[in-house]
Amino acid sequence: MSTIGLPRTNEMLRFAIPDLDTGIAFLSRLPLANPLQAEASLNQFFDSLLNEPPAALTYLSLLEHTRVPLCFVEEELARRYVNKPLPLGEIEEQAFQQVISIWHKVCRAYAQCAQLDADADDPEHPLRVALVLHRCIYYTSMVIVEHHRARRELPPGVWLELNGFYATAEEWGVSIYPLADALDSLGRATHCAAAYSAALLMDLAGPYSLSVRDQSLIRRWAGQWAPLVGIDGAAPGQALPPFVVDLMQDAGLKPVADCLSTENVRRLDTSRLAIVLNQARQQLAQRVSPSQSGLGEDCTAGQCRRLLEHLARPWTQARAARKFKRHATSGIAHVAAGFEAIHYFVSGKEFTQPESTRVYSRQEFDSLFVFRQMADPTAQLQINQERQVERPDEWEVVNQSANGFRLMRSIAGRKVSHGQVLAVCPDDGERYFLAQVTWLMQDRSHGLVAGIAALPGVPQAISARLATGHAGQGELYSRAFLLPAVPAVNPDPSLVLPQGWYQAGRVIEIFSDALWRVRLDHVLQEGPDFERVSFTLDK
Repeated sequence: MSTIGLPRTNEMLRFAIPDLDTGIAFLSRLPLANPLQAEASLNQFFDSLLNEPPAALTYLSLLEHTRVPLCFVEEELARRYVNKPLPLGEIEEQAFQQVISIWHKVCRAYAQCAQLDADADDPEHPLRVALVLHRCIYYTSMVIVEHHRARRELPPGVWLELNGFYATAEEWGVSIYPLADALDSLGRATHCAAAYSAALLMDLAGPYSLSVRDQSLIRRWAGQWAPLVGIDGAAPGQALPPFVVDLMQDAGLKPVADCLSTENVRRLDTSRLAIVLNQARQQLAQRVSPSQSGLGEDCTAGQCRRLLEHLARPWTQARAARKFKRHATSGIAHVAAGFEAIHYFVSGKEFTQPESTRVYSRQEFDSLFVFRQMADPTAQLQINQERQVERPDEWEVVNQSANGFRLMRSIAGRKVSHGQVLAVCPDDGERYFLAQVTWLMQDRSHGLVAGIAALPGVPQAISARLATGHAGQGELYSRAFLLPAVPAVNPDPSLVLPQGWYQAGRVIEIFSDALWRVRLDHVLQEGPDFERVSFTLDK
């Protein structure tokens, strides 16, 4: 694997950190303006602690001093792979592996610190045990978070580690021991159960179906409301909720039917969380701003309403009825991405400008000028644009429902982004339809798995351009799509336009068999490369 642009930490000289002052002096010199170099220095710092650990109390204090700079540096490094299409490029993949590696490394450092702290008679010993276990839960949950953000399947054993740390906190009786947290911007105390509950809530939210921005907001809410969640054991014969945690299994919450024994089962009491969720939704309905509702200052009311609706069932552990039943199937689906390819496969022909806006390229102009004497003035001018059309990718169909498919393929092929628009032709189909990627993950075998939802209606490939108000101007048309009205789903037709075209009330011209001027009304659906917009004819 290439290491272009990334420091090689194994080439750095090892050194010992014998005392607190030496360690703090090293941390104070971290080049935070250069995250790559700072990450290399932190790796060196943790390696030195693991290889030559100082006294237990010094060790723990040094680890606590790394929390803020470590999270800052790793967040900056994560920008290389967060919100990037799959499969990741070489440098993006290396950054992902580095971040995962350091979360594991700092977790091992805390565990080693606990092994060195053998003074069980010290009255402060339970506090230190609680602190170490909380940090181990937090950094292990960060491994899960990074896999969610990079849309990677979790490695084997990560949930088993997390469950084990929480089980140890219960065994020591420190699961709800209040702890200070330097990473909490409001200075609120936390505890092991809250950190564990936050990881479970995030997993319940279905992170592979969320955008990175939505993941970030839900993760913040999970951390904020996790102290409201109770974690209780299950007595024999006691009724259990639909989902429980088995601390001896490599999984988070799972259906209770999958648990063979109740000995290690824990159930979540989300009754208080349900009340808070309902209050937040009511406040938004009363036009109380998200910041006043405690939802945050960096989110819109519409985003909060949508996400709270999404969380209402999983976070209250209500079993959601599937809108469309899935059934297993097989076959190969042909998938095209990008407006150019999608327009070609939907229309079945190359895109051309309507004749009123035909603009010749320099190559075409030169050919016409050089060979003008060979042209028949009475003949209609024909210019053939030769263009290599890329073949669509082939995806294996895993299952399907009335409105979509679950598809999988190897990493060979075009990159895919969560939320993007695709053109899909099923194995038994004759025409391409438009669909959006609603769920995306790279599995352990390095294959891609995607859930797609069809956009309503049979698409018609059209041309569109911004209306200038001056007839005859040479504004070029772009590729776009018209989706007809589907009474059962969408009573009005809609347009699929490139991302960034929508402005409320904007007038555009669309051309298929005739020229129309339409006014854009509302965004119905969007992704990183498209907007589906309602419209009315402009009078």
